[in-house]
Amino acid sequence: MNSLPAPVLSETGTVLCILSIFLVPFAGAGLSLINAGLGRSRSAAHSMLASLCVIGVAATVYCACGFSWEGFAGRPAHSITVAGKAWSWIAAEGFFLRGVGRDGSPESLAACLQMFSVGLAALIPLGSGADRWRLGAICASTALLAGCTYPVFAHWIWGGGWLAQLGIYYGLGRGFVDSGGAGSIQVLGGLTALAIAWILGPRRGKYTTEGMPAAIPAHNAVYVLFGCLLAWVGWLGLNSAGAILFTGVPPGRMVSIAINTTLAAAAAALMAALITRVRFGKPDASLAVNGWVAGLVSGSAACPFVTPAAAIVIGLVAGVLVTFAVEWFDLHLAVDDPGGAISVHAVAGIWGLLALGPLAHFADQAPDTAGGDSGQWLAQLVGVATLLGFLLPLTYGLNWMLNRFYPHRVAAEGERQGMDLYELGGGAYPEFVTHSEEFTQR
Repeated sequence: MNSLPAPVLSETGTVLCILSIFLVPFAGAGLSLINAGLGRSRSAAHSMLASLCVIGVAATVYCACGFSWEGFAGRPAHSITVAGKAWSWIAAEGFFLRGVGRDGSPESLAACLQMFSVGLAALIPLGSGADRWRLGAICASTALLAGCTYPVFAHWIWGGGWLAQLGIYYGLGRGFVDSGGAGSIQVLGGLTALAIAWILGPRRGKYTTEGMPAAIPAHNAVYVLFGCLLAWVGWLGLNSAGAILFTGVPPGRMVSIAINTTLAAAAAALMAALITRVRFGKPDASLAVNGWVAGLVSGSAACPFVTPAAAIVIGLVAGVLVTFAVEWFDLHLAVDDPGGAISVHAVAGIWGLLALGPLAHFADQAPDTAGGDSGQWLAQLVGVATLLGFLLPLTYGLNWMLNRFYPHRVAAEGERQGMDLYELGGGAYPEFVTHSEEFTQR
């Protein structure tokens, strides 16, 4: 059994947690619109269909076997004994949620939240693979994420695994803390996006023969901006439900969580708009959008445990990081990431995890969790090192092997025609297509 106890929810906490969980799909809708809007118009329908397929595959695979590996604190798990200490490394649940009641118990709420969250994580790589990633390969890659990489890492932090046990066994604060999924959802999704971008390579025409990137602007800024508003609503639910279920935060802290989540997003968006205004003479809408989502991402880990001023600081730094990281990956590393998913989710998420160490204060906010504030930054550093040193190579290796058997990238003709016509047989905006005479004559 796990060393960490399962949380106990009051009736009020259960109701508020359920309501928060039901808001999480808005985050998925927001990311779907952002990914579609930042891509080309001739791949917009393909992007939205891919989002729907990703959510479906992720939910099915997670319920089939993902929760079996992730589990929940206080429930059966496999452990490895090292130096007399039992380190939990993977859950021991039944397949298809066997043994998990659908009755509003903490474990059933966690399973429902994670079913939504794994879909959210799987949507992130769509931004980096836009305009060239085959639908079948997208579904296969999602199955790997939902059935392997996501549940394993989620167990280590949310299922009572060894990262969460760092506080109990080594006194590193409260162990690795990730209240709203900055690591298990956002960074993992962002690192998967990096692996996919490496495997796919850049879009045709993205780079000149001299290696300079060509600007390919977003095709629909309205989709992108509306997606931000939907994502904000979803993040309020995600951060609140995660804090209650995984970090023992009292339901009354939901007000503070909503304030901090909003302030982090607002500060990051305003900083990104200011930087682009100073550098280019006018604010850049797509980078401001990336800043907004980066603020949501970076604030997720620590939102229940920081003051509003600290949330603003986290957001401001995220806005700076994402603005320059997008350029750095595009210009200096030749990583073609149309949606900025790597910068927004991986870079900003890592910053949010590390910022929790020095900025978070746990007193009277999660009284039932073990440990104190001392050593918290080191626990966060161990978690980030695990993401970069283990999860990134694992994710890249799994997708690289998949690419050997089922190529990820669409044929050159598919890129020329657009993913809508090549894979779906019709465009997203047929009324804007100029037809030849044979189609217009009566």
